[in-house]
Amino acid sequence: MADRAKILLVDDREENLIALEAILSSLDLTPVRARSGEEALKALLGTEFALILLDVRMPGMDGFETAAHIKRRERTRNIPIIFLTVVDSAPDYAFRGYAAGAVDYLTKPFDPWVLRAKVSVFVELYNMNKRLTEQASLLRERLAGELPPGNSAAQPAVLPELSRRLTAVEDELERVRELARKSSDPGLTSPLTDLADRLDHLRAGFDALS
Repeated sequence: MADRAKILLVDDREENLIALEAILSSLDLTPVRARSGEEALKALLGTEFALILLDVRMPGMDGFETAAHIKRRERTRNIPIIFLTVVDSAPDYAFRGYAAGAVDYLTKPFDPWVLRAKVSVFVELYNMNKRLTEQASLLRERLAGELPPGNSAAQPAVLPELSRRLTAVEDELERVRELARKSSDPGLTSPLTDLADRLDHLRAGFDALS
């Protein structure tokens, strides 16, 4: 993919940001740093992110308040958030994190492999959603251009391509489902279901044409 998915890393401590970047360095993504909640909200104004890794304990605007602002914005409310905090945090932090809209909650020090696995699945979901949106738009344009109203003569030239693209996306979806099963992440249930529904809708349109 030409544009790599961007991940927003939010932590007030430089050493934590450096550690996160090192853990995620093997993945095909672009990390973007933010040293505060306010800085994170500014970054979200002009950049599209696949995922946000958000520290809970920050001076000024903490992680919960930052997440509340993110979820109130139409443009950013659907970006997955994984909260990060130290192991001795208040016992209600996990509950507050999920209530604030987080898809997951990890305590420091966390297993680098677990973090990479979770981030990898969310990046795959993000990339698949982008590809599915692009393919649906492209195919609509192709069908509109090659299939004039009342004329189905061009269908044989278009439908094989449409079938190939749909099959490729369906194969990708199954691969991501397998990654989700391996990560045992309950936060992936909803986005996977939404993606499968979109794909089913597109497949139904193809079946109607053919």
